[in-house]
Amino acid sequence: MSTGQTPARRAAPRSEDELEDRLSSPTAGVVDALSSCPGDILILGAGGKMGVSLAGMARRAADTASARRRVIAVSRFRTPSTALRLRSRGIETVTADLANRDALDSLPDAPNVIYLAGQKFGTRESPGETWATNVVVPAQVAERFHPARIVALSTGNIYPLTPVTAGGSREEDAPGPVGEYAWSCLGRERVLEHASGRRATRIAIVRLNYAVDLRYGVLVDLALRVASGAPIDLRMGHVNVIWQGDACARIIQCLPLATAPPYLINVTGAETLSIRELAGELGRRLRREPVLSGTESGEALLSSTSRALALFGPPSVSSADLLAWVAEWVSRGGATLGKPTHFEERGGSF
Repeated sequence: MSTGQTPARRAAPRSEDELEDRLSSPTAGVVDALSSCPGDILILGAGGKMGVSLAGMARRAADTASARRRVIAVSRFRTPSTALRLRSRGIETVTADLANRDALDSLPDAPNVIYLAGQKFGTRESPGETWATNVVVPAQVAERFHPARIVALSTGNIYPLTPVTAGGSREEDAPGPVGEYAWSCLGRERVLEHASGRRATRIAIVRLNYAVDLRYGVLVDLALRVASGAPIDLRMGHVNVIWQGDACARIIQCLPLATAPPYLINVTGAETLSIRELAGELGRRLRREPVLSGTESGEALLSSTSRALALFGPPSVSSADLLAWVAEWVSRGGATLGKPTHFEERGGSF
């Protein structure tokens, strides 16, 4: 791992507007991917942490390619300002509950569908809702949009914990979910596989773990704990992380990869990062001594990104830059979402 003493190569975003601009900036690969997948883009579950950035990137990439197409964001939009932000960027919004079959059926057709909806936190208190959200709804989405290309967001939590020295789980490895949330996510993948086999629906399943915005993510969790003097649990001693802008780019670039049976791909950072070392570097930058507790296990939730690296190349933002950006953002009192990742959870209870 190398987060070390090397200074960031690029300055950190200074405001939320600048942050959003960077998060939604499309790469050449995104523009090329959309050029090969003509037609409108429907983003389901666009009101969550990634939706605004991803929809904005799709809109900007389509405009760069001079393609006349609609980008339509669908969500319950419990926070009205989210829909306003999307519309201000030329993105159409539709308020709908995807669990309502009539609402799902009323959505506009589109040849390109990106499915972001899901539930993680609250599983322990309401496991039935988690299974309905993560299994029943995607099955209905696959049926409703069976002629389309579908990119569906999944998670690296479908893998078991693996030895830190092994390089992370690969797409061809057997699943080994831990806890009901992870099992429900494997259920989502299985119903999508079934739908793909039954109607030859083209699907790409993206197993994402630990995207980092500067307002949330593993590095933000660590920085806030360092700054406040809260203890940092070392038992889940290693992680992978990726800049959310890079995660959004890879998700969109999976549209032309959608196949029947589904194409599987891990999306995260290429490095295995030590929580102890990350906390130490954040402490150096924030001028606070981190409070560490527990001892690192020899196993962690880690994913290999060899497939993604071969297809897309390395992420545009390195872990060293990302850590420096997070430290600067937190030191300035930048806004955070108050949504901890609970990355340290080893028993799968969320």
